[in-house]
Amino acid sequence: MTESKAAFSDKDDERDHDSLAPGNSPLKSVNRTPGTKAHIDTEKHPVPQREQKESPPPPPPPPPFPLHLLRLHMKKKTAATGGSYGVFLAHYLATNTFPGAGALDYAFVGSLSISCAMLVSPAATWTTRVYGTKATLFIGIAFETASLIGASFAWAIWQLFLSQGICFGIGMGFLFVGSVGIVPQWFTTKRSLANGFATCGSGLGGLIYSLAAGAMINSIGLAWAFRVLGILALAVNSICAILLKDRNKIIGASQLAFDVKLFKRPEYFLLNMYGFFSLLAYVVLIFSLANYARTIGLSASQASVISAVFNLGQALGRPPIGYFSDGIGRINMAGLMTFFSGLFALVIWIFARSYGVLIFYAILGGTVAGTFWATVAPVAAEVVGLKHVSSALNLVWLFIVLPSTFSEPIALEIVAGTGSYLGTQLFTGFMYMAAAACMLLLRGWKIGELDEIARLKGESVDQIDVVGTETEENDAMAKAAGRRSIVQNFA
Repeated sequence: MTESKAAFSDKDDERDHDSLAPGNSPLKSVNRTPGTKAHIDTEKHPVPQREQKESPPPPPPPPPFPLHLLRLHMKKKTAATGGSYGVFLAHYLATNTFPGAGALDYAFVGSLSISCAMLVSPAATWTTRVYGTKATLFIGIAFETASLIGASFAWAIWQLFLSQGICFGIGMGFLFVGSVGIVPQWFTTKRSLANGFATCGSGLGGLIYSLAAGAMINSIGLAWAFRVLGILALAVNSICAILLKDRNKIIGASQLAFDVKLFKRPEYFLLNMYGFFSLLAYVVLIFSLANYARTIGLSASQASVISAVFNLGQALGRPPIGYFSDGIGRINMAGLMTFFSGLFALVIWIFARSYGVLIFYAILGGTVAGTFWATVAPVAAEVVGLKHVSSALNLVWLFIVLPSTFSEPIALEIVAGTGSYLGTQLFTGFMYMAAAACMLLLRGWKIGELDEIARLKGESVDQIDVVGTETEENDAMAKAAGRRSIVQNFA
């Protein structure tokens, strides 16, 4: 998102100019003097200095590589351990590790880790506001390390629920919420690309930890595999937490946990439904691919490779998704890539009966499977405006708790009831398609909103800031016009 001159107002500084497609005209410098609604071009009619608000200085040029490296390492270690649960799940199902536990029990362990991570987001936001980012990160590190060490001593399924499920999820949630907003604070342009590089850490980590977890389980046993992962979680995340630096105070970032009034907006509800359907499909893929590989006759090591390649696909896919979002539009990119996720599940995964075809699906499907994570923040900015992004995302995290919890249990129950993975594969594909349909409806709303803003201001649509409309006085009229045109502009 973009640079702004020092004379701009605070609201102009917050606008996301980078969301304009390449080649579009930049916005004019705009200020409003008290008591008037007229738009004044400050380049032609300078406003006296005393009438202008002081704006925070633009972000200093950061050292992007070290910052990305730290955020990527934290994302890699945090999400990767959860992403490698598919390897653990395949091991549990194949060896009956905990007597008396069934497939549904093991499915809930993995699902709980994701849902608990989302559920603690308000608490993590509160600790960030009151105690700072580092405190939030170290709380997450403590929970995550304790969960992995505790899981190494588990001998009953309820202990696995508490350790690898709930405790790990709490730690992952604090680490995720505490670090997710740091990288964008240091960039004034190409924030989607920067976010894409940062989030690809979960894919890289999933690649490494899927292979490592599978190898360690076979060589040193399940208990010591957990302990090694716990030691790594403590060491790597602690180093990253110490070195990471946020700019919350400088930019005046809002850390409000909730703004339930957002649910009165149909467009925001569509964003939440996009996340709901996406998570129903995504959780099935990250947890079930390794077990599916075992059901078609592949070995445990081959199943680990399938899970690793799927995570490699995520690492390769997220940066391009962020990069091209800046050109073709964030909502357009989210809808298109989500559609491809469903298409690949329906036309490739269903027919993947050999190791080679499943490898092909894992890497191709992986590039687009996690589109939600790469696009939800920039899309939320277009839907609610930069001012409300923090609250909007907190509510999104809570909204996706249910699909995160029940997606994998639903998938394994379908397998148990039908005797094959076909029903689960169809379920995954159609959930992605439903998520893509939500993005199409949201696209229709955004087109209507921008058209109305352009009409009211007498400007070209290309000159309108797609995230800055929240600060405009005619915002309510434009959003209402967008809602009336959702179906009209569906395609």
